[in-house]
Amino acid sequence: MSREYAEKRIKEALHLTRGNMAKARQQVIAWTHEDMKLLHALTKPHMTGIVAHAVGRVASGKADPQEVPSPEHRGELDKEGAFGMEILKTIAGGETNQFGQEVYGRPMKKQGASQQHIDAILQMVEKSQNKK
Repeated sequence: MSREYAEKRIKEALHLTRGNMAKARQQVIAWTHEDMKLLHALTKPHMTGIVAHAVGRVASGKADPQEVPSPEHRGELDKEGAFGMEILKTIAGGETNQFGQEVYGRPMKKQGASQQHIDAILQMVEKSQNKK
């Protein structure tokens, strides 16, 4: 039922905005501030991830009361562009982990190829040239 309700409200927003997806998103966000049923329907599939993120942030000590939006926040764009700057810092930071690229072992230095390895490659090249 909740998925159908969310889809109905999204279609309504698209109709009200004449198919403008950006304005429809803004309308749906505005509705979620008054319509808890809609908010629940939209967030239910993602609740595990949302909670895991919040718990991890608090457990690591990175919870900043200034980061938590107030209930009066209506989803409008912030005037100072702080949200956009945070995204840019994350992308450009270079210090962030990429999913699946985390290294849990001891850091390793790049090593040059050993002489034994070089000899093995040269032997393979010689054999392939001799076959031709």
